[in-house]
Amino acid sequence: MNVPPNTGISRGRGRGTKRVPEANRGLVPQLGQSSQSSHSGGATGGAGGGDAPVKDLDPSFETLRSGETELPSSEGDPRGSVRGRRLITDVVHSRPQGLATKCGTTGTRITVQTNYFKIVKRPNWTIYQYRVDFSPDVDNTRLRRAFLHEHRSLLGGYIFDGTILFSSNHFKAKPNSTNVLELVTQSRAGENIQIKIKHVGSVETADNQQFQVLNLILRRAMEGLNLQLVSRNYFDAKAKINLENYRMELWPGYQTSIRQHEGDILLCAEIAHKVMRTDTLYNILSEVVRDSDDYQTAFKRQVIGMVVLTDYNNKTYRVDDIDFNSSPLSKFAQKEGEISYCDYYKKRYNITIRDLKQPLVVSRPTERNIRGGEDKLIMLIPELARATGMTDNMRSNFRLMKAMSEHTRLTPDRRIERLRTFNQRLKSSKESMELMKSWQIELDTALVEIPARVLPPQNILLGNNKKYLCDSRADWSNEFRNSSMFSHVDIKRWLVITPRRSINQTQDFVRMCIRVAQGMRMTILDPRFDEINDDRNATYSQAIDNAAAKDPQIVMVVMNAPNEEKYSTIKKRACVDRPVPSQVVTLKTIAPRPEKSAGLMSIATKVVIQMNAKLMGAPWMVDLPLRGLMTVGFDVCHSPKNKNKSFGALVATMDMKTSTRYFSSVTEHMKGQELSDQMSITMTCALKAYREHHGTLPERILFFRDGVGDGQLHQVVNAEVKFLKEKLDEIYKSAGMQDGCRMAFMVVAKRINTRYFSNKRNPVPGTVVDDVITLPERYDFFLVSQSVRQGTVSPTNYNVIHDNMGLSADKLQILSYKMTHMYYNYSATCRVPAVCQYAHKLAFLVAESINRAPAAGLNNQLYFL
Repeated sequence: MNVPPNTGISRGRGRGTKRVPEANRGLVPQLGQSSQSSHSGGATGGAGGGDAPVKDLDPSFETLRSGETELPSSEGDPRGSVRGRRLITDVVHSRPQGLATKCGTTGTRITVQTNYFKIVKRPNWTIYQYRVDFSPDVDNTRLRRAFLHEHRSLLGGYIFDGTILFSSNHFKAKPNSTNVLELVTQSRAGENIQIKIKHVGSVETADNQQFQVLNLILRRAMEGLNLQLVSRNYFDAKAKINLENYRMELWPGYQTSIRQHEGDILLCAEIAHKVMRTDTLYNILSEVVRDSDDYQTAFKRQVIGMVVLTDYNNKTYRVDDIDFNSSPLSKFAQKEGEISYCDYYKKRYNITIRDLKQPLVVSRPTERNIRGGEDKLIMLIPELARATGMTDNMRSNFRLMKAMSEHTRLTPDRRIERLRTFNQRLKSSKESMELMKSWQIELDTALVEIPARVLPPQNILLGNNKKYLCDSRADWSNEFRNSSMFSHVDIKRWLVITPRRSINQTQDFVRMCIRVAQGMRMTILDPRFDEINDDRNATYSQAIDNAAAKDPQIVMVVMNAPNEEKYSTIKKRACVDRPVPSQVVTLKTIAPRPEKSAGLMSIATKVVIQMNAKLMGAPWMVDLPLRGLMTVGFDVCHSPKNKNKSFGALVATMDMKTSTRYFSSVTEHMKGQELSDQMSITMTCALKAYREHHGTLPERILFFRDGVGDGQLHQVVNAEVKFLKEKLDEIYKSAGMQDGCRMAFMVVAKRINTRYFSNKRNPVPGTVVDDVITLPERYDFFLVSQSVRQGTVSPTNYNVIHDNMGLSADKLQILSYKMTHMYYNYSATCRVPAVCQYAHKLAFLVAESINRAPAAGLNNQLYFL
């Protein structure tokens, strides 16, 4: 049975919907009017983060399509925030019991401001927890709250999320009522509603669940600011920013969470922006009906997977399908009998649906809905469902992104001002302050100031024993152009595949690459050119087959314009069927532009550097104090074509003190499948490669695990690390090393809400924080490794969940910082250790384009750059 949102039907069987013949379907023209815009431009991206883009070393299509510059969003991954009714998971204790201190000592000591406020008055109460049931059932949370609010004189102060009620009062039940307080209220229709409040437990001050209550209290207090709840966070609709030319609105808002930190309970507050599109799914449908012959397929392609907002109940839904055989005139069964969708919305929300022939949007219930007994399809009306988020076309629109960045990329001083304004608004709201006082909570007015350290700048090792000491820019692009690479591979056999009509521009670019390489003391001989007659996918495939038969070191493939399908075809052929390192560039990138000749020289320089890295050369290196160290990065990317399939990529160094070699491997796994088995298998292969190269196993392993949320931490600690350590110990002991494997395993988190500032400016690269705002149950630290030109830089969180390497916290922090200098797509530091970024790049390539494991013959090359 299919039902619209909030029908009150969640269980049982019902009669099917009435179908309307497709021939009778139509669209009201006046509703579908919308301006059509053509957007063009390339997305700039790179390895970095924060809310500001960073320079990218690779100008080819391969990096333009997978840049990581993130838009500020309300859908982040805040540490410890309570999302709606989500219960806080068990705290995962990863801090070793014998660890004396997790604070380092190296570097220059400074003081930084953070986006945290201290809870000055620590609450000292016992909270009673109650379950609230309504008979007959009331499905709307707002109505539940309203019915309960009528008895506020009896209940006193409380927090109610729709199901669970928290109060510092112990309610007295009637005698012989099995500890249930029964209340009665009336609906507008005069129907008696019975409310049963049953005591189910208590929350003491020392309980971890108190932070769930504190977050609920804070969220209720924020309602006093007249903010609107959209999905999980609060936004200020009155302060919305209209981008009329793009039919978009930006809603400013806040992401908040309260948690126990090292010594105090702190409130983390971060500025968020929600992208709200003014067009509905009906507008999109009208456009595709007008512009496409097969409008049904085109509409599905555009909207399936999209998250939409329905203003009438302020909820978001994911679009899973479109039912073109149904319309608002179709009927569904409810308790009172059958009713059409148009009559339901008129009766329930006083909304008149204008086009009675539009199809219905299908949203499948989430796992959480199913657990709650709501297992029916949810049917939405296109004209009532507003599109949210951004499409790929929008992200590639330079003008739109620039217009948005003017409002979303806040400089540190503006961010600090907005955070203080939030604090002032909270304290000046009578309703908010009364609520917080009733719960004995007081919030400090000042941002928390904490000690930090700036790690020493790193030496970049170039060719001919030349060194460059990084400055506060953490960028060595200019110095690199005048120096030879640390190690290079001369390219004597290579082939260039290019459309025949582009041969002149391609030859000019190749000549420039050869000239650039000479300046870097690298030899590149003239290639063989394969001129293809057209740019069809099959033509490129055949050309790569012909090229691979000639045993080239590398193949350069020129595309006329960025095209995902064509790129996937090329990469599948070059990575799986006929494995050969490949470099994909677009004509737009390499075509000569007289007014930008210097820029073209820079592009040629970056392409040469990248081709050298793909052939196992090392453009640069950093000083590493340890010999026998293997660093490993692991990340997972989900396949967009099969939501149940993911690809895990592992990339490992072969002792960067003495070698520039890497090992990489990709494994496929299905949704819900444990990763520990596959991780240990790929690590076994990496150790085998290391032993073949050095004749021995690595003395130490530093493992960086990316792509882990707070909810997955328990699994990583108790499954992945445990299984991996057992397997590695077995390998080491069989090799005669009875002490087993010395390994440190770190979880790397980028999507965090923590920010810190130095004198109202961005902290310089190497600024590390390992106290006050870190978590007492973790062995963790924050590190800013980048310099950004716009907005506020985002630190990266490192959580050491296993460590028997025998190194101090200081050395682990320095090693992590050193590894952020080693990403060869990018002549500057990146946001995470290079092996993490390599793993992400490889997993993304396979998930997006190849959809199967690459050929094993490429495992020792950085072919995926």
